[in-house]
Amino acid sequence: MPLIDQAMREAALSPGELDLVAVTAGPGSFTGIRAGLAAARGIALATGAALLGLSGFEAVAASFPFPGATQEEGPKEGPSLLVALESRRADLYVALFDDRGEPLLPPLSLLPEALAAALGGAPFAKGLVIAGDAAVRAAAALPTQSVTRIEAERVPDALGVLRAAFRSWRRGVRENAARPMYLRAPDVTIPRAKKAKAR
Repeated sequence: MPLIDQAMREAALSPGELDLVAVTAGPGSFTGIRAGLAAARGIALATGAALLGLSGFEAVAASFPFPGATQEEGPKEGPSLLVALESRRADLYVALFDDRGEPLLPPLSLLPEALAAALGGAPFAKGLVIAGDAAVRAAAALPTQSVTRIEAERVPDALGVLRAAFRSWRRGVRENAARPMYLRAPDVTIPRAKKAKAR
């Protein structure tokens, strides 16, 4: 919250001047996603701004210039984009986009050895770029000839969220439910009820 306040001050904006609050809705840690969404909802409610929830995949993809995005129709002219994010476990979080920035596959949580099969039917005529903090692990699980380049330094950040929000805004999306995106069950368990002590 202090960083948000600092950014607002440096931009010389008052809270009432906000039109849109954009926030990543996942994937990520169970608590982190909830805390981020709660803060964003509070700011939107207090300021009257619209609230837009975006995935970390969209935040990474928004930093890429998609050659096909300016064409109404016709053959693909650029590589597909695979965004691979770390789950901090054995599995990967992945999402696949075409050269227009449109999703080819829904976001998935899978083990690296299952990645090639999951992408088996996707068209990579112009190559495949892999981005995200798990890009190296994802690339190692795919045939070398499929991968055009790896951009592991591209991760979901505030600038990516901003770009993704502008992209959604230009497409006419002004607001959504901003619900958490969980690709696997949370790493928590409900404690077992204590057995009553025998008297």
